[in-house]
Amino acid sequence: MTTRNTSGLKAAIQDCTAPFIKNVLVQVCFVTTMLVVATMWTGNANAQESDAETPVIAPVKNQSPVPDSELAAEMETLKQALVNLNRDLFILEEDLLFPSSTQVAVYLSMDVGEYFKLDAVELKIDGKLATHYLYTDRQVDALYKGGVQRLFVGNVNQGTREITAFFIGTGPENRPYKRAVSLEFDKDDEAATIELKIVDSTSKQQPTFSAILL
Repeated sequence: MTTRNTSGLKAAIQDCTAPFIKNVLVQVCFVTTMLVVATMWTGNANAQESDAETPVIAPVKNQSPVPDSELAAEMETLKQALVNLNRDLFILEEDLLFPSSTQVAVYLSMDVGEYFKLDAVELKIDGKLATHYLYTDRQVDALYKGGVQRLFVGNVNQGTREITAFFIGTGPENRPYKRAVSLEFDKDDEAATIELKIVDSTSKQQPTFSAILL
């Protein structure tokens, strides 16, 4: 009974905090945008006042406009502050939605890919579908070049859990290829991180698949 109440409380907290975080993010973006616009408007107003004070009969000189370095520096500072704030809010939202006591994150990495071209990955946790991801050629190329994809992040209850990944694509001799790999692990109160690896086996001349608990 205590476990069910705790799970219900966590779900209620997550349902309440997710819209709140999103609303805060929208408001912060709006305020920051207004600050940037206000700064630009102030700079333009100052320029117009300066032009208004210039006598009409003043001689025209071919001079290049002087860049407003202070305005540019202030705008750059605002942009950087917005980037940092968005990052902090994103981390806070993830901590609220996926606390370490229930969090499971799954990453995917890939070797050269000579014997296997990836088309899709289907991920199941305890027999239930967690995600099904279809890849574009550009995404596959990024994996070939050493990129690592966060395939899934979610919540599971503590205890013994099983994760199964199905890899779908084109294998040797351009034949349809589908393989699966499973990993059983014990979920404790710490966040669990699992890496799925696709590696070419030159000795077997075929791809090998593995799941590792980091």
